[in-house]
Amino acid sequence: MMKTLLAVVADGSAAPVLEGALLAARPFGGCIVGLNALTTEYAVVFGGEMGFSVSSEVDRTLEREGQDRREQARTLFQAVMRRNGVEITAAGAPPTPGLRVEWREETGRQNAVVGSLGRVFDLIVVERPAKLASLAEATLEDALFESGRPVLMIPPQAPTTLGENILIAWNGSTETARTVGFAMPFLERAKRIQVVSVEGSHVPGPTGEEMAAMLRRIGLSVEARHLTVRNRAAGEVFLSEAKSSGADLVVKGAYTQSRLRQMIFGGVTRHIIMEAEVPVILAH
Repeated sequence: MMKTLLAVVADGSAAPVLEGALLAARPFGGCIVGLNALTTEYAVVFGGEMGFSVSSEVDRTLEREGQDRREQARTLFQAVMRRNGVEITAAGAPPTPGLRVEWREETGRQNAVVGSLGRVFDLIVVERPAKLASLAEATLEDALFESGRPVLMIPPQAPTTLGENILIAWNGSTETARTVGFAMPFLERAKRIQVVSVEGSHVPGPTGEEMAAMLRRIGLSVEARHLTVRNRAAGEVFLSEAKSSGADLVVKGAYTQSRLRQMIFGGVTRHIIMEAEVPVILAH
């Protein structure tokens, strides 16, 4: 079950993350913890006649900016919950039936805090990175590689539905098999499930039809498609299929190839992380 969700609220632009977290948690009567992490590592070092020194003025400016972002994040969290008719409960309050939300503030680098704290949650909800080598990308990758938990990545446009029509981007890998397992609470509630595989992106392992057959054995209605395409990358094909079929959630194993290789040469995970227009559940 998706009973505990950690939603990363970096600043006042994280409304889509919160809307996605609400959609993910509500069917399960889950608890969402909105998290803002504030770093204290602001010192900037520069050279001078006497060697290296620390700019305390820059340090104070960056700290103020961080506090401003925290206030924006807290205000946004309160506004989104109020708009959705959800009362914010105090951390550690006794469990109550139905959806619950809490607010939490931590000190430390956001990506490191999420990678560690996320280990005690069922699902980590993050924003889709707007650019490479950003804090958002570092947070997503630490969530994937350090927490051991699945990650729900939300695009800039807030979703209106989640998990009604699910596309599994299947490549036969251990990573995707693990992600399907994590996504089972959503799959069991879906109205439509598609297992899509793409020629040339498959690793040694079961076919898409074999994955679909496994899901049918547990009572799910599933269709499988294997696509042969030319001059199109597999990541592009998966996202195109998701869009054309009206999928509102993609399930994808993350980094079957190494992160370094995908940074240099590109890859399916890299493409989906930067281009997805629908929410994606990822795990490594």
